[in-house]
Amino acid sequence: MNKIILAGATGDLGSHLALELKNQNIDFKAIARNEKRLIELGLNSDQIIKAEVTVPLSINGQLEGAEVLISTVGITRQKDGLSYMDVDYQANVNLLKEAKKAEIKRFIYVSAINGENMRHLKIMEAKERFVDELKASGLDYQVIRPNGFFSDMKDFLDMAKNGKVYLFGHGDFKLNPIHGADLAKAIIESISSNQTELPIGGPDILTQNEIAEMALDACGKPAKVTHLPDWIRRLLIRLVRTFTSSKTYGPIEFFLTMMGQDNIAPRYGIRRLKAHFMEEADRLNGTKGK
Repeated sequence: MNKIILAGATGDLGSHLALELKNQNIDFKAIARNEKRLIELGLNSDQIIKAEVTVPLSINGQLEGAEVLISTVGITRQKDGLSYMDVDYQANVNLLKEAKKAEIKRFIYVSAINGENMRHLKIMEAKERFVDELKASGLDYQVIRPNGFFSDMKDFLDMAKNGKVYLFGHGDFKLNPIHGADLAKAIIESISSNQTELPIGGPDILTQNEIAEMALDACGKPAKVTHLPDWIRRLLIRLVRTFTSSKTYGPIEFFLTMMGQDNIAPRYGIRRLKAHFMEEADRLNGTKGK
């Protein structure tokens, strides 16, 4: 496989991608402003491009010689004074311009399931604006649309450890989140695919009620799930948009919106959410015991 450049390598998915590329002995380099995380993952200095993708000059000429660029660049919670437009949109535009200069053959970008239908959300507005740029770029491209990560299910565990999980409506909406390691493997497999859009989820399609019960069971708690009227969810979205900045409401409106709909993607992978919850609960209990 020809050389790959990985941008966003220190994030959750990016770390899984770096490990999978390394384990498969694929020729690649990873872009990061902080080398420490990548060295901890086992990369050597020759595999690391020290650069800041929000600063165009720092990536100038850094993509030369590669044929594939994978970008997981984006922020869930704003930090360092940067907005979604600064990172999810503009940083990826910076990469796209460099990719064209370097004559990259394929640009793979990670957005989210149903993102094209959720442009009214701050996070998705920026991501999908970049998708538009990518599609118009003339480059061969692929947009990966994962159906949430296991790590996104942490909110269920956080509630469960306190003995009760709160859901909106009847809790019957379904989703199939995917583990980052499974998604990383799927992305690498897709490099030779002709698909321009790849919706993808984990192996198990679950209702929110089932996920709540799994989280409670993992924490050793009785199955106590409280269902709140759905109008509360809709009201909360309006309130956070009105009275907080996008830095605060961006991830909240995204989470609450996803909780109010089915999010089902083609199934992939071998890792199960139930086992993940058990591992995370054991880890938390181990930490408490120290």
